Amino acid sequence: MVRWRSGTVTALRRRWNGAVELDTVVDGQPMRALAYPHLVGEPEPGDRVLLNVTALLMGLGTGGFALVVAIPDRLPADPPGGHGRDGGHLVKARYTPLQAVVLGVDEEASPHRPVLADADDLAGMPVVTADLHSALPAIVAGALADRPRLRIAYVMTDGGALPAGFSRTLAGLSGVLAGTVTVGQCFGGDLEATTTHTGLLAARHVLGADLVVVTQGPGNSGAGTRWGFSGVGVGEAVNATAVLGGRAVGALRVSAADPRARHQGLSHHSVTAYGRVALAAADLVVPHGLPAGLAADVDAALAPLTMPDGHHRRVTVPVDGLDAALRASPVPLSSMGRDLDADHTYFLTNAAAGRHGAALAG
Repeated sequence: MVRWRSGTVTALRRRWNGAVELDTVVDGQPMRALAYPHLVGEPEPGDRVLLNVTALLMGLGTGGFALVVAIPDRLPADPPGGHGRDGGHLVKARYTPLQAVVLGVDEEASPHRPVLADADDLAGMPVVTADLHSALPAIVAGALADRPRLRIAYVMTDGGALPAGFSRTLAGLSGVLAGTVTVGQCFGGDLEATTTHTGLLAARHVLGADLVVVTQGPGNSGAGTRWGFSGVGVGEAVNATAVLGGRAVGALRVSAADPRARHQGLSHHSVTAYGRVALAAADLVVPHGLPAGLAADVDAALAPLTMPDGHHRRVTVPVDGLDAALRASPVPLSSMGRDLDADHTYFLTNAAAGRHGAALAG
């Protein structure tokens, strides 16, 4: 299950929030690696490192690194008090060799405990739900296009990468987002929460968000079947939003460039997550002016999901200015290796969802 290697650090390269990229040598061959200093300590040139090279050797799309499991000859000090960061007791990545103990936002030791102890309502706050992590910067760009002062928080779910530090997108959005809440088994956000429900409440009541984006971290999992993909969590996020009195806005996965039939037009991921998993209603956003053939395909796929046949609301959103907003994104736009121009419809659809969410924000 794990392909282990022992290597030596030869150089430190890029660093971003929560992660550092390394050059290593393994059996005389160079190998690019990634370390999470909060887990393994700060690597230095000359360190011997134990590496998990599984994703790298498999050639996974987001797995282009060997991952540092330990710096065995120079272990980091124990955290103060013998518990997790900031005295927490919440265990994430539970019962894996690198389980991490963090401070939950609503734990008794948390300064936010009084705020969240009885919190139970999002007060109509819009929550944009999306399938892929690559949707995040496009949604943010669309939301800020009309309302540049809007406070946007990100709730990161654990369908993809567990460490928030794996995402260079998040690092690039530092100062743009009001903050990140990592929920479920993922960790490393500005705030830590056990469930999507608690994460949404923390985004609203602690980070003061006007709008929240919920999507998984980078590197979603999928088997190419109707139910075998981590994006089904989108539907659960819609349900959590409704239970807490928020307004769900569904960012659809629409593409004219994806070569896989199941993702052409309206992806089966969106059809299943919103059509079968989401029991509560959401606004499903379609950008105005899609090419005629693509628009017809999307309309046909949406018909069973939206009123009067389904329980969701179809919303068509104008796209004036959204292309410019996307091109001004502070982070590169890329999904499945395709940039903005290669898959313009995908990013435009997410930006339109962000624009609609911003329009609903108080």
